[in-house]
Amino acid sequence: MPRSIHGGRHELGQNFLTHRPTLARITVLVARTSGRILELGCGDGVLTRELGALGRPLTAIDLDEHRVGRLRRALPDVRVEVADATRHPLDAEVVVGNIPFHVTTPILRRLLSHGRWNEAVLLTQWEVARKRAGVGGGTLMTAQSAPWFEFSLEGRVPAWGFSPRPSVDGGLLAITRRGSPLVPVSDRKRYDAFVRAMFTGRGGSLAAVVAAAARIPMGGARRAVAAAGAGEQRLPRDLRPEQWAALWHQVSRG
Repeated sequence: MPRSIHGGRHELGQNFLTHRPTLARITVLVARTSGRILELGCGDGVLTRELGALGRPLTAIDLDEHRVGRLRRALPDVRVEVADATRHPLDAEVVVGNIPFHVTTPILRRLLSHGRWNEAVLLTQWEVARKRAGVGGGTLMTAQSAPWFEFSLEGRVPAWGFSPRPSVDGGLLAITRRGSPLVPVSDRKRYDAFVRAMFTGRGGSLAAVVAAAARIPMGGARRAVAAAGAGEQRLPRDLRPEQWAALWHQVSRG
């Protein structure tokens, strides 16, 4: 196939999914949702064909104009476009994609701050999927997003399940927008700053970290931690989404 104007496989970060159980799992997860589907990075269309069989409006995008042309001819009922996943409008209810590993973080950040999509099913590096789902402890990005989104780890994909084979395994990550946010959207900028201060702050106890991050007296921080049911947690990474929200409600009122 001719080389894309955007570069070859290495520049585009193309590792095509060949693992049939994962293709089936993604299709099942998407089938449980409703509404229009946007596929990011459709490549040769292996997943696109499965999604198209669901009989729902489907837009598939890819940077490689040659693959897009071939897929348009093969799937005339699917809207296939040359587009950049880091810029294309997130204008469908469901976002699906085998995300190029080198742009995983910018795409995730964009998803969690743009668009009105309701469900996302993403294939990323294993460690990224694991961290976003909070396995082994939460991360800054996940904690900042948790009041508005729920994350779940839906499977591990062996490196040999891609062609060409990457150096790491993949992970299947599902993200759902909460119907009832734990924190008002109007608080998001201040909440983000509070969470960042918590993750970058120091202290001999969680209450000490809260006191420094929220700039409140130690007594108020201890009461906030107790009210949030977080007395047994030692580090910000140990907090559950509901505890983050409860902490924020306590310190923002103060």
